Amino acid sequence: MSPSTDRPPAPAPTHSPAPSEVSDRPPRASASVLLLREGCDGLQVLLLRRHPGTEVLGGYYVFPGGKLDAADCTPDWLPVLDQPEADFAHQLNEPHTPSAQARGLHLAALRELHEEAGVLLAAPAEGPRGRWPPLDLQKRLQPGQPWLEALRAHGLQAHTAALRPWSRWITPRSPVVGTARFDTRFFLALLPPGQQAQPDQREAVEALWLAPREALQRHWAHELELIAPQLMALAELARFDSAAAAWQQALARRAPCIEPAPFAEGALRGLCYPGDPCHPQPERLLPGPTRLRVLGRRFEPVDGFEGWFA
Repeated sequence: MSPSTDRPPAPAPTHSPAPSEVSDRPPRASASVLLLREGCDGLQVLLLRRHPGTEVLGGYYVFPGGKLDAADCTPDWLPVLDQPEADFAHQLNEPHTPSAQARGLHLAALRELHEEAGVLLAAPAEGPRGRWPPLDLQKRLQPGQPWLEALRAHGLQAHTAALRPWSRWITPRSPVVGTARFDTRFFLALLPPGQQAQPDQREAVEALWLAPREALQRHWAHELELIAPQLMALAELARFDSAAAAWQQALARRAPCIEPAPFAEGALRGLCYPGDPCHPQPERLLPGPTRLRVLGRRFEPVDGFEGWFA
């Protein structure tokens, strides 16, 4: 049966703040990675299930990522970078972001990917750029050893060129679900040859490789829970036949900045995106639906499952 009609009833709604509740907290700078690989039937993306006991998004499926740390912005990183510092803000399409923060966001993405999923984007400081670290390198990294120290010890550079900015999402001041606000840069990356994703069992307890459309179907069927930025990213990735095609798109495009806006029309409430009549920005920046309704803590297109591919 069609996924647009065959699904279990929604669970009982849980409380979420009304759009009138405005947060004065500045959004937390963070970074996330859309890690791709070629599956038997095309592009697959990595989703991690957060530990159910985690305060923020416990039990939800997310892309690897986390908050920017002060240590990510230290100049101590400069000797182990594979790109000039001036490149980072340019790649982000953020000329007004300080260079140290732009660099730190790339490094936070690499660090979180390694910490949560065990995937190391690093390369030898000398020698061919196509070479990757030995397969057992993660096992030889000392537990608790700072990542910068570990790279130096093994003669590696942080392979920031393996990341390409994909999009930037800023939580609105009146969040529709939850109270935390984030300013998240999403990066695209390809799974390095020979490496496997392994959840750390502390922050992430399960790793799934799914085709984007399958992930959206499983969310629709209440088999896994996803939040709006991940859902919109999956709807966009579902338009690519291969990981290589998505990577080429990332190389060619400038990462858009998405600032969702809450909307309410009668009993319908949710988030709208640039290009929607209720959004202050008239130009569309993303494919897919321009608005998502919220039911309890779940997001879905107003037009049903096929609305993801409008």
